[in-house]
Amino acid sequence: MKIEILKENLKTGLGVVERIIGKSLSLPILDNVLISTEDSFLNMISTNLETTIKFWVLTKIIKKGTVVVPAKLLSNYISSLPNEKIIIEQKDLTLHIECKNLKTQIQGQNPEDFPIIPKFEDTDFLEIDNKKFCQALSCVVDFTAISQSRPEISGIYFSFSKNNIKMVATDSFRLAEKNVALGWAVEKDHSFILPQKPAREIMNILDDREGVLRVYFSGNQVLFELPMPDAKHPQIQVISRLVDGEYPNYQDIIPNKFKTTVVLEKDEFLNHVKTASLFSNKTNEVKILVRPDKKEVELFAQSSEIGQNTSSLSAKIDGEAIGVSFNYKYLVDGLLKIKSSEVSFSISKEEGPCILRAVGDASYTYVVMPIKSI
Repeated sequence: MKIEILKENLKTGLGVVERIIGKSLSLPILDNVLISTEDSFLNMISTNLETTIKFWVLTKIIKKGTVVVPAKLLSNYISSLPNEKIIIEQKDLTLHIECKNLKTQIQGQNPEDFPIIPKFEDTDFLEIDNKKFCQALSCVVDFTAISQSRPEISGIYFSFSKNNIKMVATDSFRLAEKNVALGWAVEKDHSFILPQKPAREIMNILDDREGVLRVYFSGNQVLFELPMPDAKHPQIQVISRLVDGEYPNYQDIIPNKFKTTVVLEKDEFLNHVKTASLFSNKTNEVKILVRPDKKEVELFAQSSEIGQNTSSLSAKIDGEAIGVSFNYKYLVDGLLKIKSSEVSFSISKEEGPCILRAVGDASYTYVVMPIKSI
């Protein structure tokens, strides 16, 4: 292999694929990146066996080839070079790198020892605007559980049906559901559970990138592909294993009848919750009391070691007086995901699930369980 490539292009690709690389004592080959030539492109691949990342860069190919080299070492070295053209040549298992008057050699390994990368051929796929997808994923990705006994809730549930994508995550204390309209009907329904770690990587890698994201399905794997902005060729692919098992029938816990619904200024409500949290006890308890007679909501927190705090804010209230206690962290997490200026807070009963929604936007539902009734 021999190629000419701009330092910035190579640095960008390595920066993406090295995200999932860590020190693997049992399989040192996973500390490496597989670099190969494909037509007029340089392809970089990394894997940790659960997730695989591929990145393509338009490159001047002088001679074809494939090499496996330490990812972090190569990335750090390339970052140290001036912003100039780089010449890379493979001789046996050694990578020779030249940039201006700088020369180095990096010892590689046999490409045949690199794990086999899953192939997606003649598989179903769907398309969605990438920014819309990443924004939706960011609304739910933080709310999975770490559970060996219930691995199905350790990932994000995706359901592709009719003209809609549904993303759901829960840790049994709160649940988030985000619906995204596709604008067209899918030919075949698909659903799967994506582990949280690769979901985070997908969001972090693809976030803010323009383009149409393709989602390919194949057995117990899924592939997310974003094309190059100026060429009909993939730029990034992220392949992930899926979580085995059936996702819980979560819709049973989402109430559709409420004793009381409150509409509040979101930022004001969030600030009051954060202030009350400073005085919460060891269970992070903040009490919320809805007062229809005063058209206000009162927040109260108390700790025998710190002190207490009481505050109130005006609200539009439909329903009866009611008081419920929450873990303030769960309220803050839900409110931070809502982007509207007003939020509706619906309470089903004293010790039942409550719902946060953006006023005027039913696409996002955040369900939170109370600690106890006042």
